[in-house]
Amino acid sequence: MFANLDFEIIARTLPYLFLEGMTFTLMLTALATLGGIVLGTILALMRLGSLPVLPKIAAGYVNLMRSLPLVLVIFWFYFLVPYLGQWATGASRPMQVGAFASCLITFTLFEAAYFSEIMRAGIQSISKGQVGAGYALGLTYRQVMSYVVLPQAFRNMAPVLLTQTIVLFQDTSLVYVLSVTDFLGAASKVAQRDGRLVEMYLFAAVVYFAISFTASMLVKRLQKRIAIIR
Repeated sequence: MFANLDFEIIARTLPYLFLEGMTFTLMLTALATLGGIVLGTILALMRLGSLPVLPKIAAGYVNLMRSLPLVLVIFWFYFLVPYLGQWATGASRPMQVGAFASCLITFTLFEAAYFSEIMRAGIQSISKGQVGAGYALGLTYRQVMSYVVLPQAFRNMAPVLLTQTIVLFQDTSLVYVLSVTDFLGAASKVAQRDGRLVEMYLFAAVVYFAISFTASMLVKRLQKRIAIIR
């Protein structure tokens, strides 16, 4: 069954797979995670705010993003962003937006909806007594959130945030539909070029599993270390 398999193709293409493909995947994951957490925190604060309009806007955005398939959102932003840029700048033609920029915008906006729910749960896990104590000390709402609530919320939600980042790392493989050279895209190009689909896709699966499983074990260790005994 395995007599015709040539796993030497993996060794010959490792520099291309990791220096170009995996570099793109990890960079997209890191930047989208950072942007998603920042935007997600803002959305969480909007949903927990007392203003009558902002919670509804934030809730509508979160529900919309969580109701759409990610691959559809990728296509949508890839074709829509150039026209949004044209409208914003008043240019005569659609703006040339690179594939990386389009992917980064897509994943940041999409993942922000999930990070928002995580952060909202983290903020709500902080007792109201601590918030009231902050106000009693004369702190403003912004200071209470910055110095009392958010630091503890991030601590409580760190394992869940990292778990969502692992999911994001796996989801980045969907940029393959845009012919972007991420890790899976690089493996696919080699597979198609040399006719070694089984070897390359099997190797890609092993790499994704190894990275995701190792990261999951690290998250579990982190969760035990930062756990607060009540």
